[in-house]
Amino acid sequence: MDGARRSARALCETARGVMRFIAELDYCQRRVTTLWLAPDRYVPHPDQPPDSYQEFLARTSGPLMREPSSRARLAGRRVG
Repeated sequence: MDGARRSARALCETARGVMRFIAELDYCQRRVTTLWLAPDRYVPHPDQPPDSYQEFLARTSGPLMREPSSRARLAGRRVG
């Protein structure tokens, strides 16, 4: 009986590891897609501030990163 419990525990830990790996891949894919589609990527000089309010609005029309609350950050939640 002890061997069966040990095997079940190892199987559960492996499944959790696979789930964490898939979650990490999902996060990376969403982050890369967000950066790839960001309007600042297609501006001639992305490091310079916008010249007008209209340009500012055009640059920030993409998805914005939302920072989680401090409680969520302490629990390990990522930005995004």
